[in-house]
Formats: sequence, structure tokens, C-alpha cells
Amino acid sequence: MSEIYQFAVSLLPVLLFLVALVFLDSFKLISFRNVLWALAIGVVAALVSLWLNERILWWLRPDFKIFSRYDAPLVEELAKCALIAFVIRTGRVGFLVDTAIYSFAVGAGFAVIENIYYLHAVASDNMLVWVVRGFGTAALHGATVVVFGVASKSLHDRHPGRGVWVFVPGFLMAVVMHSVFNHFILPPLVSTLVVLVVLPSIIVFTFARSESATREWLGEGWQADVDLLEAVTTGEIGETHVGFFLENLRSHFPPLVVGDMLALLQLHLELSLEAKGQLMAQEAGVTLPPDPELKSKLAEIQYLEQSIGKIGVLTLNPLLISSGRDIWQRQLLRA
Repeated sequence: MSEIYQFAVSLLPVLLFLVALVFLDSFKLISFRNVLWALAIGVVAALVSLWLNERILWWLRPDFKIFSRYDAPLVEELAKCALIAFVIRTGRVGFLVDTAIYSFAVGAGFAVIENIYYLHAVASDNMLVWVVRGFGTAALHGATVVVFGVASKSLHDRHPGRGVWVFVPGFLMAVVMHSVFNHFILPPLVSTLVVLVVLPSIIVFTFARSESATREWLGEGWQADVDLLEAVTTGEIGETHVGFFLENLRSHFPPLVVGDMLALLQLHLELSLEAKGQLMAQEAGVTLPPDPELKSKLAEIQYLEQSIGKIGVLTLNPLLISSGRDIWQRQLLRA
């Protein structure tokens, strides 16, 4: 019976917290399937980390205290953060809140495997050990990835052209957090309490900031898209700043290419409005039917981008999706 309690205390808290995060997301930006996918990636990251840690201990034979304080945090955070860097870099997350949920799901999957490993490797009837692992260490694995994800997503949105460098500050923060926890500067129970205070604080801040950004994007962005789409479809675009921009392009591109640019701009605006409408409906608990023309619209966008060419697309890029959420919007509409 004590093993069942140990199992529950060491594994359930982090999973219940993840479930709470998913339900607290009013816009439901991440599907349950993607949450399970992120959990599975966390499991793989844990297995890879366990294998690498064993190899490091076997090959280098470092002092275990040094290893747990410096080597293990570096290896484990690298394994956990790799997926989050991928989803940010490929535009599969649009806001901080979905980044946070993805991140915590990866950390939760990692923590589950690590605690299962410890349940078999450490024979202890002291329930305090498993309380610390379930509420402290497991939550820490989620917290460090959330810190990495939120910091990296913020920097990526501000500096989309900086490449991998936008991930460095968040990664260093995650490694330092993990390392400080493993130094056991505070008693284990106190460290657990600190994690239980820090993690919800990060989550509350992330949710508040993300919801504000989402509503701003839906409100101001919706009206801007509507106005611009109306100007494009009615032919009154010449009196707008976009019209002056496109007029200036006529001296650099052939008329047919400029026409394709207008068609591409119109399709982007239509998809942007569809994505915003989808989010509004999800928040209201309404499921909208899929757009039967979505596949043809995406195919037309691909054709127009090829017709315009890379230079033309780069030139037009400031007018397409100024928020940098183009790929994410398409993922949302496909889902």
C-alpha cells in the first residue's frame, strides 16, 4: 500500500497541474492530442537524459555531487528544451500561454519517467522523500522548461531574425535554476515550497500577459485586417499606406507580379480573419465547421509565393502577417 502512495505522491501532482493549465486556457490554443504529444517528447527526453547521464558517470567518473550540480542540469535541460525551441522556431505556437503549456507538458513527461526510475532505484519508506520529488523535483522540471519557453518566445517575437541566439538566455536561466535546486542550499522541504511558489507565479504572469496580448491581437488586429481587406477588395487601396507601398513596388516589379502580390495579400488577410474568428468561437465554446476551401487557399498561397519569388515575398513580408504568426494561424485553421 505504501508503494501506491509513493507512486501517487511522486507522479500525480505534476500531471494534475498540467491538466489545470489546459483547462485554464480560455482560448484552448493547444489540442489534447498535442499535449499528449508534448508529454511523449518529455518521456523521450528523460530516457535520453538517463542514458547520457549514465554514460557521463561511466566515462568521466566525476564526483557525483559535482555531476548533479552542473553536468546533469546541462544535459537534462538541453534534452527538454530542444522541442520547445523547435515549436517556437517553426511557428507552431502563437502566444506565451500555448508555449507555457507545451513547455510544462514536456517537463511533466520528463518528471514522470525520472520519478518512476527513482521509485525503482531508491527503496525508501519515508513519505517526505516522495513529497519532495512529486511537489519539488517534478514541478522544477516543468518550471525550468516554462522559463525557457516564455523567455525564448518573447525574444523570438521581438527579434525574429536573430536565429538560435534568442534561445540562449532562456536556456541559461533554466540550467541555473536547475543547478541551484540541486545545490541543496535550502532544506529539501523548503526548496519544494519555493518551487511551489515560483511556478504558479510564473504561470499566472504568463497567462495574464498572454491573454492580454491575445485580446489585443483579436481586437485591434481584427479591425486592421477588416479595413485593409476592404481596401484591397474594393480597389481603394491606393489611398492607404499599403497603397503607397505597393505603388512604389511598380517601379521594381512587373505589373503581373504586383497583381499577384495583391492576391497574396488578400488571401493572407482572409486566413488571418478566419483564425481570429476561430479563437473567438473557441473562447465562447462554439465549434466552427472547417473551411472547405482552406486547402485550395493554402495551395494558391504557395503558387503565388512561387510566382512572386523569394525577393518579392521578402519585400511584401511586412504587409502579410506583421505579428509573425502566419504559420501558427495555418496550423490553427488546419486543426
